[in-house]
Amino acid sequence: MQTLTLGHSPDPDDAFMFYGLAKGLIPTPGLHFEHILQDIQTLNERATRGELDISAVSIHAYAHVSAQYALLPSGASMGDGYGPMLVARRRMDRDAVARARIAVPGTLTSAFLALQLWLGRKADTLDFVVVPFDQIFAAIQRGDADVGLIIHEGQLTYRNEGLELCEDLGVWWGSENDGLPLPLGGNVIHKRHAPQFRKQVSDILTASIRFSLEHRAEAVAHAQQWARDMGTELADRFVGMYVNHWTLDYGERGRESIRRFLARGVALGVLPTAPPLEFVE
Repeated sequence: MQTLTLGHSPDPDDAFMFYGLAKGLIPTPGLHFEHILQDIQTLNERATRGELDISAVSIHAYAHVSAQYALLPSGASMGDGYGPMLVARRRMDRDAVARARIAVPGTLTSAFLALQLWLGRKADTLDFVVVPFDQIFAAIQRGDADVGLIIHEGQLTYRNEGLELCEDLGVWWGSENDGLPLPLGGNVIHKRHAPQFRKQVSDILTASIRFSLEHRAEAVAHAQQWARDMGTELADRFVGMYVNHWTLDYGERGRESIRRFLARGVALGVLPTAPPLEFVE
């Protein structure tokens, strides 16, 4: 039995995605998966060091880890008409946000790259503080930040905190890119594994996603233990936002969106280069 480390976020969509795998409901011949739950910034950082066999990473981070990891064709999180949001106690326009102190969930997150693209400004010209994604609301309430860049379920619950939407970066991206989804996250596998083995693992992870989509109610019930401040209906809605047809396969539109996203990062000077997309086929 070979053990593989599998890193993903402690949030409902990742828990839903890997339900079948975590509960032993799909075959994994000869393989055992050790689930490691950490926030996405931590996973991004670990990927830069090549520590995990398989990991969820931000598409932004993929540009920094592509020499070590290949993208899996399934596992995408795409913002199709929605995405990371900027929220504050009162609504701010783009110029006001650019002058404000912004709480962000990590500098390697796709949300942070999207923020820089939206503002047309690099990180070293912004006043920001890195805060774990599930503590951004608290940072605003304490006055540690004026604006929060929120990901995960906070996109559905920010009004409960008395906050106003300044910008939905997924809406903005689609409006400027022919309606393409905003590429947020994906799963990668380390290239130390042989191509044939990568394909075997890829098929298993895809089977887990498909199993969850086909057994939605029980998979949502499993995922809800990571759904902070959400009932079943809201958790199901959130899961549907980020585990859907894009998650089973990026398709050419999804891949084109990644190319554009990283190319714009290069054009702004945020990324040194946009790597060619290397998928496990």
